[in-house]
Amino acid sequence: MQIGTFVPQGWRLDLAGIETDAQWQTMKRVAWQAEQLGFDSIWVYDHFHTVPVATQEPTYEAWTLMAALAAVTDRVRLGQMCTCNGYRPPAYLAKVAASIDAISDGRLEMGIGGGWYEEEYLAYGYPFPKPSVRLGELDEAVQIMKRMWTEDEASFEGKHYTIDKAICRPRPIQAGGPPMWIAGGGEQLTLRTAARYADYTNFVGTTDVFRHKSEVLANHCADVGRDFDEITRSSNFNVVVGESSSDVRAKLDAMADRITGLVDDPAALIERVFQGVGGASGTPEQVIDAISAFGDHGMEYAIVYFPDVAFDPGSMELFASDVMPALRTV
Repeated sequence: MQIGTFVPQGWRLDLAGIETDAQWQTMKRVAWQAEQLGFDSIWVYDHFHTVPVATQEPTYEAWTLMAALAAVTDRVRLGQMCTCNGYRPPAYLAKVAASIDAISDGRLEMGIGGGWYEEEYLAYGYPFPKPSVRLGELDEAVQIMKRMWTEDEASFEGKHYTIDKAICRPRPIQAGGPPMWIAGGGEQLTLRTAARYADYTNFVGTTDVFRHKSEVLANHCADVGRDFDEITRSSNFNVVVGESSSDVRAKLDAMADRITGLVDDPAALIERVFQGVGGASGTPEQVIDAISAFGDHGMEYAIVYFPDVAFDPGSMELFASDVMPALRTV
């Protein structure tokens, strides 16, 4: 199993309490530590203001961070989980991604999805069309990016986007362009697009949900003539790990304290996120069991989020020493 981790960027209130002039240094430190600890990749979210409510706390822009992290790391791969297609024209995004792939010497992963956060769309002046339109745009955007990365002058005329002899120089370092991660579990449209074009998919939910989405993807692959095994399936996990249950409890309580005053009932929010669906928190043995259960259903890539890593690297370090070696064998 391959393993990536998120760099704190503020979207999930994970920089709250850190002064602005120290935030980039904090993010850079976490990226360096992830690289040194042996993670395969580092990731950011593509959002503009905080969740679960919009606050005045910072949220650093994803592709700005991609360029910055490319320049200050050497080995780890760089991804977004996931770029919201509606926020940038696809030809422009293809140019940005190609430039960062060149800057990073071929370490970029291209994560993209149809978008979901209506409040954010409207706050920043983006139209929020119905799902069928957003996912139709996603399908065309992926085709445009692939053409931009492989053709000298790319042209495309679709229902949603048109380009005419668009040039993408520099070309990506990676032959054919960065690997394409198509995120989301929409069964009629998203997973059909993934069957056509994805190198990786990303589903979030229970093991039953993961198994079901995998079956749907396999059916779409059969329909379009794609080898299902060519696509690596991944999932995301919210992780707080401690030597004992009391250690975990102390970390969860400290997180709730840090966001007091920013959200209603912070303790309930922390419990829901880190002990509910998508949570994989506990002792190293419990975290291994939670994540490896997805491996039993064909998951080959886990992306983990440590909510307190900006303040305390302990969970990430313990995960690397006591959890990661066991997951590598799954």
